[in-house]
Amino acid sequence: NQAYLAIAEQVGTALEQLSEELFQQFLNVVQQKLTLALQEILEQPIALKADSDFKRGTATVDFYIERDGKREDILRGQGGSVANILSVGLRLFALTTLDEKEHRRFLVLDEQDCWLKPELVPRFVKMIRDAGQALGFQILMISHHDVEMFRKYADKIYELRHDATGTVVAAEVSLAAPHPGSA
Repeated sequence: NQAYLAIAEQVGTALEQLSEELFQQFLNVVQQKLTLALQEILEQPIALKADSDFKRGTATVDFYIERDGKREDILRGQGGSVANILSVGLRLFALTTLDEKEHRRFLVLDEQDCWLKPELVPRFVKMIRDAGQALGFQILMISHHDVEMFRKYADKIYELRHDATGTVVAAEVSLAAPHPGSA
């Protein structure tokens, strides 16, 4: 016991240092993957950056965007599109840390594409589909955008409409390409 007590502080310090190094490695992966997603979807030379700090065994992270070497607040500018893209990516990363025996790999995205220009939505949907497949997630995405933007990347599409009585009905949309001239 005395031998252990003699090295306990050194072991604790070494474990804390290892924990910080592993967290920084994970944070670097998050920055790289989400920077790639931002650049592919928005076609802009921006990068996700993070400042991390460790105090008393707890990590804190401050995310921001870097454009042309200048720091930019995620919540300012871009009309919310950067925040929406990062929100999906960070949720997927966070959900991968949960025990699969206790939590289904299922994510519901409610209008995550609302701040994106319509022409950017298919790229965003592709990123979500690719990430979901790579991480083993089933993803339900709710959107007000035209179903055509989803057809190429969806496994199933349902359209909600009001019938003649005002009742909301769900109808599965065919994934086959629409015929030329059809509405």
